[in-house]
Amino acid sequence: MHTITQAQPAPTRTTDGAVIDLAGVRRHFGHGARRVQAVDDVTLTVSRGEVVALLGPNGAGKTTTLDMLMGLSDPSEGIVRVLGERPEQATARGAIAAVLQTGGLLSDLTVRETVSLVASLHGRAALTRVPEVLERADLTGLARRRVAKCSGGEQQRIKFALALVADPDILVLDEPTAGMDVTARRHFWDVMRSDAAAGRTIVFATHYLEEAEQFAHRTVVMHRGRVVADAPTAQLRAGLGARLVSATLPAGADAADAVLAALREHDSVADLRRDADRVSLRALDSDAIAGMLLAAGVSDLEITAPTLETAFTALTED
Repeated sequence: MHTITQAQPAPTRTTDGAVIDLAGVRRHFGHGARRVQAVDDVTLTVSRGEVVALLGPNGAGKTTTLDMLMGLSDPSEGIVRVLGERPEQATARGAIAAVLQTGGLLSDLTVRETVSLVASLHGRAALTRVPEVLERADLTGLARRRVAKCSGGEQQRIKFALALVADPDILVLDEPTAGMDVTARRHFWDVMRSDAAAGRTIVFATHYLEEAEQFAHRTVVMHRGRVVADAPTAQLRAGLGARLVSATLPAGADAADAVLAALREHDSVADLRRDADRVSLRALDSDAIAGMLLAAGVSDLEITAPTLETAFTALTED
């Protein structure tokens, strides 16, 4: 059972360096034949102001890792530190806050009452932020609505508002836009982009790969409880997927066959396919392939960069 503790004065904050440290962290559930290793030897450091996406299939250990960051569960082995202290201490004083999949809301309260109640736990300064927080979470128009009458996406926005009232240094988001419509998701990430620019550290787990691709400076991929990749998002995307190259073959059977024969002999080419007069392939050295194709007389040449989904699939395939 978790009890509500009075927020303590914040210690002196550093202006740089790591704000999240996980060292050799393991977390298992059950014993003997029923033991499940949810997190297996994770070591991870996040610096102030980073925006980090945590990706992985169901059962990869993402939510368990985030729960340990918030002090909601303890590691079976290893050390978890948030701003140099135990996670539950950082959570109690509002230095780290979260929008989690778990946890409910009091259905009989209005939206404003819900946000004001949680803000009151963090002192007068947090209470003065309630109108601003409602606006940032796009809830001003719903302030008088009872929580029970709010949709799933609207309740997710309420959780977001609750995470903001303490003005935390670190935001932890577990599937934060689940249930939100396109407009609400866009507004949410506009706010997150603004927060990141102001120096707030954001760690989020998501199934929407395009969210990680657009908003995360760094992506950490987990699989079966382990970190299998940790790199800048652009680097991860580019390093694990060849570019897709497609073009219209030159007129004439002999010319087209000559192009196909040359492509088959090139070491950089994979997944070569022909569909009528269109050829497509994947190439590690797309510049060389493009030059060769243009010299051979192709037209409508297209080169598509690899997506984060390509890298994610490659890393998590068994």
